[in-house]
Amino acid sequence: MIYFDNSATTLIKPSEVAKAVKYAIDHFGNAGRSFYGAVMLANREIYRTRKEIADLAELEDPLRVAFTSSSTESLNLVIRGLVKKEDHVITTVLEHNSVLRPLYLTGCDLSILECDDKGDLLLDTFESLAKPSTKFCVCTHGSNVIGNVTDIGTLYAKCKRHGITLILDVSQTFGAIPVKADMADILCFTGHKALFGPQGTGGIIAKGPIEFAVVKTGGAGVNSFERSQSTEMPDVFEAGTPNSHGIFGLQKGVQFINAVGLDKIWAKERSLATLFYDSLKNLARVTFYGTPAAPGHLAVFALNVEGLDSSDLAARLWEDHGIATRAGSHCAPLLHQRFGTVDRGMVRFSFSYFNTRDEIRRGVEAIQSIVQSLG
Repeated sequence: MIYFDNSATTLIKPSEVAKAVKYAIDHFGNAGRSFYGAVMLANREIYRTRKEIADLAELEDPLRVAFTSSSTESLNLVIRGLVKKEDHVITTVLEHNSVLRPLYLTGCDLSILECDDKGDLLLDTFESLAKPSTKFCVCTHGSNVIGNVTDIGTLYAKCKRHGITLILDVSQTFGAIPVKADMADILCFTGHKALFGPQGTGGIIAKGPIEFAVVKTGGAGVNSFERSQSTEMPDVFEAGTPNSHGIFGLQKGVQFINAVGLDKIWAKERSLATLFYDSLKNLARVTFYGTPAAPGHLAVFALNVEGLDSSDLAARLWEDHGIATRAGSHCAPLLHQRFGTVDRGMVRFSFSYFNTRDEIRRGVEAIQSIVQSLG
């Protein structure tokens, strides 16, 4: 199998990740629930992982990092812990349903920041959407469909001028390109994509003193006689037994990134991306979406082949060539409405540090073969 679905999850991970999960299963107790050796071991490694995440994001205090099961849970906890029905919120046309559905659930007044024909957000229109009641902006750092990266510096400056809290979804970017805690007020991340951690890991980085309402409550190992969950970071988000096995695996994924160097990982992924796009950009019948030639574009491409639905193209890639991609709507309905691909969808190719140039060439040859077969 040639695996080009890394935006969904990185299938190939550093070997240390699986070893860490196995070690944790065999040696970790229930973190925070006592003080014997197996528990203290779990406590230490969870804290070390917080520190690894904090260091990667250039965050001074590791206790401003809370662990969750995914970026979906992170976004739900943050949005439902902050946004009230009477609030006005700005989000964007590029967002995943992990942003949109929690916002819809709050019943808040919602405005959508649109994009141009290439998928770049129209940041110049932000002020026209802002109101006195605007409390939050929720935005993706990098599109999970077309790979465009948002100019967060410009967006955050606009948010700060209007006193708007910026919640940033870094699911596709954390571990792929530089992501820093000071890019937004709150960052929501996943562990199983570019950070190379196991599935079932994610988190929230809240750099400042933000008061969250308690959404998830239960045992925390401390303050058992209190009727309510602590509202302090990270406890406000961490009721229940932590996924210490997955968190330890995530630690090893982050350590791998640090050992190789984020700049080297990015350079290789960009090299693969450039080879892919340059080999196909002039091929008849092939349409790319977004800004695939932009220097800061993620190693994520969405395309269609004239004469085929996205599901048919993905099926032929898999059945005839053993290439795994993602077809359909990618849980980003507003983006597909904007590009007119609601019925057809798109086929997404997303590359990882562990892909090779030979795999890219074989992917290119597969698309060329499919196009040729259409006459």
